[in-house]
Amino acid sequence: MTNHNIESKIENLLTPIIHQLDYELYDVQYEKQGKDYYLRIIIDKMGGISIEDCEKVNHAIDAVLDEADIISTSYFLEVSSPGIERVLRKDWHFEKQIGNEINIKLFKPMEKQKELKGILKSYQKDELELEIDTNIWKIDTKNIAIAKTVAELF
Repeated sequence: MTNHNIESKIENLLTPIIHQLDYELYDVQYEKQGKDYYLRIIIDKMGGISIEDCEKVNHAIDAVLDEADIISTSYFLEVSSPGIERVLRKDWHFEKQIGNEINIKLFKPMEKQKELKGILKSYQKDELELEIDTNIWKIDTKNIAIAKTVAELF
């Protein structure tokens, strides 16, 4: 089973539980780092996430994950907030950021640039439009290594 399939199954399993606790399931990430596997459950709510929120969700989902047995190898479970600069991985992450500034790192450079920052003007599954200094850049989503929101610090 691919990591994407595992993430989808876990998202489907946990979304109702996390919603019942009045949180939003922002993302599920299952990945290997070094010799260890990590399952990251990223939650959100209006006003932000506290350590207590993470503990509450962790307690609510730990036994459910064990019982469902979707992941056969041992892993570390982490519950966290998306942070100030959120990683954009899902279609709805991008759609929610239309009109806001985002930062994109590319696999292959466009006009000699591998990192772009601008206003997200539109998003479709295959392409997004980024406004940089009044110019519109059309970016193939397959060329995006990572995309994040830009923190507005006052």
